[in-house]
Amino acid sequence: MEKKFYSYENFSEEYHSVEEMVQDAFGERTRIERAGRLYGGDINDAYRVNLSNGGHIFVKTNSIRNRAFFRTESRGLSALGASGKIGVPKILGTGTDEGRGISFLALEYIDSAPRIDTYWETFGHELAELHRAECLSFVASGEEQGKYDLRYGFTEDNFIGASPQKNSPKEKWTDFYRECRLLPQLERAEHYLGAELMKRADSLLEHLDAYLREPEFPSLLHGDLWSGNMMCGSDGKAWIIDPAVYVGDFEADLAMTRLFGSLPERFYAAYNEVNPIDRKGCAEREKLYDLYHLLNHLNLFGRSYLSSVAGIIREYA
Repeated sequence: MEKKFYSYENFSEEYHSVEEMVQDAFGERTRIERAGRLYGGDINDAYRVNLSNGGHIFVKTNSIRNRAFFRTESRGLSALGASGKIGVPKILGTGTDEGRGISFLALEYIDSAPRIDTYWETFGHELAELHRAECLSFVASGEEQGKYDLRYGFTEDNFIGASPQKNSPKEKWTDFYRECRLLPQLERAEHYLGAELMKRADSLLEHLDAYLREPEFPSLLHGDLWSGNMMCGSDGKAWIIDPAVYVGDFEADLAMTRLFGSLPERFYAAYNEVNPIDRKGCAEREKLYDLYHLLNHLNLFGRSYLSSVAGIIREYA
């Protein structure tokens, strides 16, 4: 299987069943023979679907009311694939099935193979190339971009896990990170944090530009780049899945690769060869990027993440 690169599209057409999507993608005679349940995700149900033509595809499902999960995920994958820099699964289609009460996203199935010897070095180079690729077209339309210098955000809001993720375009990275990342999560977490921590959090937001940098250039980000959202394809190279895409500071993606267990140093050294990292400054800012994801985990999974969140807030405010 070769990496699939394709143009960024809106994917406005939605199918009315997985069967309709399969016939459109593989021909009218193609039928679903078996759907085997896959395990590991927290939010969606996932299946390996075997087809009558001998092929198989990957299908995720959720309730109809959560159809936006898959519409926005497909657009994020499309944006990453359009860069031509890194491997993502090909999108086959999204839609809803009223009879089954589900929404769905169908992708090519990634058959894993043994990693190539330079797996981590190649991944580091490819992610750095993604972060250096042109990306302003993913923030706003040409008319909006011409009127304002909009550098950060995305063409629509999407999701980080099961949580809404606001992507309103901004001219400054610090404003975007304050208003579209930390503030919404802090407001949701107020009942966990209490008055003292919320007061400190307000101070952190007010002085955020004293801690974060304004990047030299914006980068298209995966947005949720922990090890569980990386996998090895049949080419032996890293592919990325389950994105929460937006345009921001590449340090936010790098911070996420370390939050739940750091990647090998070979990866970071290779990344640095293509897109140099300010190691000292990156380390100083890393916890502020961790804070967004830890707040999200606090809001999704409960109080076990409260001490980590509180520790970061108190460190900076």
